[in-house]
Amino acid sequence: MHQIIVDISISPEEWIKLYQGVAVDVRTTARDGRSVRFPARILSRFYLQNGVRGSFRILFDASGKFSSIERL
Repeated sequence: MHQIIVDISISPEEWIKLYQGVAVDVRTTARDGRSVRFPARILSRFYLQNGVRGSFRILFDASGKFSSIERL
């Protein structure tokens, strides 16, 4: 299982754009320096009043498809 660790800070205003479909992907840099892009929908359960903030481990299968996400 492949994994990346990302630190994310998405404001409520940015989240609304993602939620409304204006933007669908989150683009960020993993802690190991890789540029990553993934669907914003995988962060839905982590949304709070102040947006989405924190460190997350994202797991992918061998073919690079999303498997799971967890807050660290």
